[in-house]
Amino acid sequence: MKIPCYFPSCFSSQPAIDQSRHDPGGHNDGNFRLFTYNELKSATNSFHFSNKVGQGGFGSVYKGRLRDGVFVAAKVLAVEPESMRGEREFIAELAALSDIKHENLVPLRGCCVEGANRYLVYDYMENNSLTQSLLGGEQNRMKFSWDVRRKVSIGVACGLRHLHEEVKPHIVHRDIKARNILLDQNFNPRVSDFGLAKLLGEEHSHISTRVAGTMGYLAPEYAVTGHLTRKSDVYSFGVLLLEIVTGQAVVDLGEDYKEHFLVEKAWEAYQTNSLLQMVDPILSKDFHEEEAIMFLKLGLLCVQETSSLRPRMSVAVEILTKTRDIRDVPISKPGFIADFMKIKMARRHSLQESSSSGPSSNYIWSPAKVGR
Repeated sequence: MKIPCYFPSCFSSQPAIDQSRHDPGGHNDGNFRLFTYNELKSATNSFHFSNKVGQGGFGSVYKGRLRDGVFVAAKVLAVEPESMRGEREFIAELAALSDIKHENLVPLRGCCVEGANRYLVYDYMENNSLTQSLLGGEQNRMKFSWDVRRKVSIGVACGLRHLHEEVKPHIVHRDIKARNILLDQNFNPRVSDFGLAKLLGEEHSHISTRVAGTMGYLAPEYAVTGHLTRKSDVYSFGVLLLEIVTGQAVVDLGEDYKEHFLVEKAWEAYQTNSLLQMVDPILSKDFHEEEAIMFLKLGLLCVQETSSLRPRMSVAVEILTKTRDIRDVPISKPGFIADFMKIKMARRHSLQESSSSGPSSNYIWSPAKVGR
């Protein structure tokens, strides 16, 4: 995987740009473009609030129209000098997307460096994210027929398969969630926001890193140990798949004013043989029952407490496209952590067990110690 040599160093607040790598018109020798700040300012009407289409943990996203009439989405990343927050995410996105092309990954058109600010420019996605579309209210959910949900599910799985198994070194996204799945005008899904992505070499089964991601989608063993593997993304995909089929958010506040977690609800439905009741009622029975149940079972397979039992993304694609049957595959109990306080408690417990067992012991996370 190539990383453009003109992206800024994370140690420089005023990075030098290698002018030999792009022509006077602002294009490099590939498809990646180096934009000027004035271009993006003009395209977004000075980043006017009316053009703001998204807000993430690493910056705001604005819709813009370039001089050639092409619509783009410009992400503004403000760098915090002390922590270099923003700079790391900028470089992570460049490393992940500058040389990768796949129909289910958001296309990165280029970048811009202006003072302490970093700008990433993507193709504009007309139907925003799954959070705004599918989970944005009943009217929006009505646009998502079963065929659309199937297409979105398979597309996301294919995008992750590409990152996990076809790209070298492999890429672990670390923040798969509804907000990071964008939809074009035809509801084709694009995995986006690689600010937390990590490269995983072929010789490594996992890497240790600071825990980052979104509660509800975090694989519990990663949340507790900080050991990141591709199965961490698989867990997040399983949660996302449950959302797509049910039309429900990862966590909601019930009539009893208690938080109810989608993974728990799906597991209870599986145990009582009532998975069909989990399918989004907005579909009004206009869906393939056997296929919907199979999608829900795959979601539960992906969130099993034992990460080694979760399928690889290539297997998930086979299941979704009906080239692999899982009707008789046993599903074990899922694992999840409801809040960060339980993560801290589990880590403390992990350290205590490790020290008492000696330096060579390996702590194995158990949901009974952490779950609700």
